Amino acid sequence: MSTGEENGDKEKKKQKKESVEEKKLSRRKKKDEKEKHEQALKPEVERSERVLLRGIFKVGKKSHDVLLTSTRLSWTPVLPESPAGETRRPPPRVLMLRDVLAAKVKRRRAAGRSSGGPVLGLTLFYCVRKGRRLEEDTLHLHNASSEHTRAWYDGVKELLAGFSHRPRRVKVFINPSSHKKEAVHIYREHVAPLFKMADVRTDITVTERKGHALSVMKELKTEDFDGVVCVGGDGSVAELCHAVVLRAQLDAGSPAVPAAAPLPLGIIPAGSTDVISCSVHGVRDPVTAALHIVLGHVQRADMCSFRRAGRPPLFGFSAMWGFGGRVLARAEKKRWMPSATRRDYALLKTLADLRAQDCRLSFVAARSHHRPEAGVEDQDGGHLEEAESWSTNPGPYLSVSIMAIPCLSPHTPRGLAPNTRLANGSAALIAVADTSSSEFVKHLKKLSAPAGQLDFSFVEAHDVTAVKLRPPTRSEDDDDTPVVGFPWNIDGELLEIPDEVLVRVHPRLLALYGEDVDEAESRASCGCL
Repeated sequence: MSTGEENGDKEKKKQKKESVEEKKLSRRKKKDEKEKHEQALKPEVERSERVLLRGIFKVGKKSHDVLLTSTRLSWTPVLPESPAGETRRPPPRVLMLRDVLAAKVKRRRAAGRSSGGPVLGLTLFYCVRKGRRLEEDTLHLHNASSEHTRAWYDGVKELLAGFSHRPRRVKVFINPSSHKKEAVHIYREHVAPLFKMADVRTDITVTERKGHALSVMKELKTEDFDGVVCVGGDGSVAELCHAVVLRAQLDAGSPAVPAAAPLPLGIIPAGSTDVISCSVHGVRDPVTAALHIVLGHVQRADMCSFRRAGRPPLFGFSAMWGFGGRVLARAEKKRWMPSATRRDYALLKTLADLRAQDCRLSFVAARSHHRPEAGVEDQDGGHLEEAESWSTNPGPYLSVSIMAIPCLSPHTPRGLAPNTRLANGSAALIAVADTSSSEFVKHLKKLSAPAGQLDFSFVEAHDVTAVKLRPPTRSEDDDDTPVVGFPWNIDGELLEIPDEVLVRVHPRLLALYGEDVDEAESRASCGCL
């Protein structure tokens, strides 16, 4: 071989080597750019939280890269690389673990079998929010590997078990007589499956009489439970709220002083109006109420004590004297009627005999009174009167209402007390002075309107922390509604009281499963309608 040919071969080899080096450098450069691009596309959760598990699952019909951290699960489609070596991944989808109810291993089972079968993957049951409503939904992660699925199942279960605020065992009271006697059906159809799915154990008492729940609560081993659940109407809820507060007083060793109840109460609506449930959840929906319980959403709520001389206090959320009390008294005398017919009859009959009643109404305005936490009170169960500034109005009044909650219902989407919240340390005092029947009817109609409930010259509204109402010395009720005293409507229960009643607001006295209802704009379209 000549020298020229040798030099030519060397030159070719040199060029080939340089070409290979250039290709390697180009590939390395592209790889670095790709890694930078993928790092920029990684979800924020991967950069800020430690990834506990990472794997490939099919979501729908596509494979996804799934990441699990201590607070969330995210998944991103696995896409093929483009010819240029670049991959544009869409942003990941994220499911917060705080919204996950339960995790189950998904299997293919033969007909007639209730266990076993090949593993198909993991199913997560979670909660979605639609306005004020909560609904159950599912996420299916498909992977046929038994070991892979089991590792993810154990990882998710361990994280869910770390939510210590979620109840593990609850005491359930069901009033089978509520409204159309649907409480048992509502619990079995809508509540029990969610409790079972989330591994919430239950101990159920079906109440047989008025006061049954109260007697059970007095003897209950509260340390065995994380919460109490009531399935029923406003009367059942009021009785159980009263029972929970009384039990807290006994446990605190101070039966004369209200003590903050540590055991949360869940309210499953099963009544005719469900005022308390609507006020707590913003909607009249048993599934929403049950999901709040499962997820451990707890809020504090103010309550009122109603005291009369020589009697133990009664705890509740609202009270009506005058028109509201007389309507309930008439309705109770017609229990044989259907509930809607009975309500309409009592309302029309009382309107036909509308009259104001003399009384002495005194109150302490909230702005002039210190708002203590529950339990910071004097030994008589009330605040020291010399430190209070009382205002007195002599009446007469057609109606007097004291409400520590908004009192939402299907008939009053903004509530009887639209400016009241569950835990603002005060109650709404709404007093309707003497006026004509036509003007009073206009006021009643406004209660179902989106605004203007209090825009009448004869309606007084005050934010208060204490109220005294002293009725006339003798009853002026008509002959067809004989009473021992004047009728009071306390949370839908009728009490006939002949003498003065002292009402006090106790801030944040009760723990309830649920979340704060939004401001007025969301309540105007209340889902309980």
